[in-house]
Amino acid sequence: MSHQLSNLSAEGLRTFVGEQLERSRARTVQLTDAVDTDDLVKQHSKLMSPLVWDYAHVGNQEELWLVRDVGGREPLRQDIDELYDAFQHPRADRPSLPLLGPAETRVYVNEVRDKVLDVLDHVKFDGGRELVDNAFAFGMIAQHEQQHDETMLATHQLRAGAPVLDAPPPPAGRALPSAEVFVPGGVFEMGTSIEPWALDNERPAHAVHVKPYVIDTVPVTNADYLRFVLGGGYSDPQWWSEAGWAHVRKASLVAPRFWSHEDGEWWRLRFGHLERLPLDEPVMHVCFYEAEAYAKWAGKRLPTEEEWEFAARFDPASGRTRRFPWGDESPGPQHANLGQRHLSPAPVGAYPAGASPLGVEQLIGDLWEWTSSDFRPYPGFRAWPYDEYSLVFFGPDYKILRGGSFGTDEVVARGTFRNWDYPIRRQIFAGFRCARDPRPEEL
Repeated sequence: MSHQLSNLSAEGLRTFVGEQLERSRARTVQLTDAVDTDDLVKQHSKLMSPLVWDYAHVGNQEELWLVRDVGGREPLRQDIDELYDAFQHPRADRPSLPLLGPAETRVYVNEVRDKVLDVLDHVKFDGGRELVDNAFAFGMIAQHEQQHDETMLATHQLRAGAPVLDAPPPPAGRALPSAEVFVPGGVFEMGTSIEPWALDNERPAHAVHVKPYVIDTVPVTNADYLRFVLGGGYSDPQWWSEAGWAHVRKASLVAPRFWSHEDGEWWRLRFGHLERLPLDEPVMHVCFYEAEAYAKWAGKRLPTEEEWEFAARFDPASGRTRRFPWGDESPGPQHANLGQRHLSPAPVGAYPAGASPLGVEQLIGDLWEWTSSDFRPYPGFRAWPYDEYSLVFFGPDYKILRGGSFGTDEVVARGTFRNWDYPIRRQIFAGFRCARDPRPEEL
């Protein structure tokens, strides 16, 4: 997804939007057609909606924004708006609602899409409406569906039963030039004011000064994290914050989610496959507290959100802030593990072409990375086009994650994109890398 969208003709923009909508829907269909009706309507975890709720919800949001608001058309199913309003019903309660069944859902979302494509054919992108400038509303809906596709992929990881998803393995890893990278610090432009489809919490661009620091070249691996587990990390309160230790005790945590130990071997469950723990992959399905405890145990800390983005976007040679670690071009398969192309993080060192100018790797894709930062608005933040996307979540309850996972689509995985979640969450595709303050001799 390029910030050159504004250079496209109206017809070029229509074509690009159509491609993004088609890609997101193809993925939704793949994730829902992969399972039978029982699995679509079942709640696989109290943390997640039934898959059929997500499916109808993406259609309902598309109807609200593109059919009714942008298109000014008559509602298709105003009677279901309240059912699919994410703020009206917690996930745990959604199975008890009178939801559309799978067949009815498919009919509804297809009818909505037909109307949307008609709106797309007739909309004027230069009509003086901020919502359609550079096709923003269409981009917001394409991103929304892809975000729910990642949520549905996480639901697939939580379902019991035989595997139903398939994908080729990611590329092989390689030996790293160094375990850590020294980052000299400086002033950079955090966030964006020019990405046409960036969401409100990514805006506006603003200057931030970052002090020198050292950051891990790649995310912490399963092998690294296993040493923490075997070293008694989960039974020693000295590594944990007060809130983290209370959570470990309450939730009886002893290892990352989906790990198991049998007959002297460590295993992990991945989309229905039980496999030996791959030691060279980044550790995944750890919560913020686990990441924080490991970092302390390793004599380090988690990076701040500013440090993460500086490492991902700043080019010290030119002094310029780039769109991505590798430059300004949109991600290709050589750069990053994105878009459900594979069904796991890649081994560390798998994407040398995705490295930042300083040599920090795998910042985009593979897994979301916990940072130490709370979710806060940037200076000059404006809630738009609705308060419930970001504004209601700001504050100390949520921690920021950056970078995107193997389940994140490229239309979402910007160098500026901000994800957030509760610090106890482990069902998401999240891991981390460590940072530390430099020693005097490194400055």
